[in-house]
Amino acid sequence: MAARDISFASFNLLNLQRPGRRIYFDSDGWPQEVFDRKVAFTAQVLRQLDADVIGFQELWSEEALAPAMERSGLDATHDLLVPEGHGDDRIICAAAVRRDMLVEAPRWITEFPEACVLRSTGDDPQQPEISVRLSGFSRPVMHLQVRPDPRTPVIHVFVCHFKSRRPADIWRERAWYDKDLHGPHKEALGYAVSTIRRTAEAAALRVILTDLMKKTDTPVVLLGDMNDGKESNTLNVLSEQPNYLGPLSTGGGDNALYTAQTIQEYRSTRDVYYTHVYEGQRESLDHIMFSQEFYDNSKKRLWAFDEMIVQNDHLNFDDHKVSGTNDHGIIRVGFEWKPAPGAGA
Repeated sequence: MAARDISFASFNLLNLQRPGRRIYFDSDGWPQEVFDRKVAFTAQVLRQLDADVIGFQELWSEEALAPAMERSGLDATHDLLVPEGHGDDRIICAAAVRRDMLVEAPRWITEFPEACVLRSTGDDPQQPEISVRLSGFSRPVMHLQVRPDPRTPVIHVFVCHFKSRRPADIWRERAWYDKDLHGPHKEALGYAVSTIRRTAEAAALRVILTDLMKKTDTPVVLLGDMNDGKESNTLNVLSEQPNYLGPLSTGGGDNALYTAQTIQEYRSTRDVYYTHVYEGQRESLDHIMFSQEFYDNSKKRLWAFDEMIVQNDHLNFDDHKVSGTNDHGIIRVGFEWKPAPGAGA
């Protein structure tokens, strides 16, 4: 790999926690033997990925990931980044970054930006008023800056984990839940709450991205478990739905994000991309998205898309709580330094 090339990966760790420690409502956590298998699986994946920047989701404890980093050998080449003072009582987004690439200390964004107001009186007189009172992310969004080489611009990387599509447990709401009134509809209401929360999180992150990207030439990469497919409203909000140009066309969207899945599909004879299996349905919930500085047909391209790899064979077996595997596919995308004419040195 050339000095200015760079690669990114996204890895949902499936509640990687120290053995015997609480995971949500499970006070017993992982048995030691399962934890050992999780470490072995995680280490193998990390070793195979060998990506410059790896974004993690569902990490409970830095001490739980450290053995896998050591076993994979990445502890000698990468720095593990977690929030300072983080305990093991909540899951976080984290990252491993190849040494000397990190520009400054990362930060974790918990609150929605001020400009993210989700309120409307409606587009026409028939529509009732809507208001979403949500002020923060389910999982803090990690923001870090990397530079693969002193001759390249700084790349802003965001690692996110949005609300799952599992219906919210509205039956826990003592303030308003009525078993007789709401019980028959708890699935529908729960799914709606989850969707609203996930959409709001996407909108809030989109506001942050727009403030950073619009009318600038700032390279941005967004990766993580977004719990929705590339055609979903969640991804539409994040991407701003850019046009994917033909091979001889050039352009690029100043404020757009492009998905690695779409670019890979253009280079394949069929779509075999999936990162999650639920009741036999294969779907893509994990994504790597990037600004026009990484888009092949952009006039401002600096890095060209090389290849996307998806490790998902372990999803063929629903034995994750025994085998130590995770329940999401792991994705890796590489980029070559190949500026468009006039776009870079």
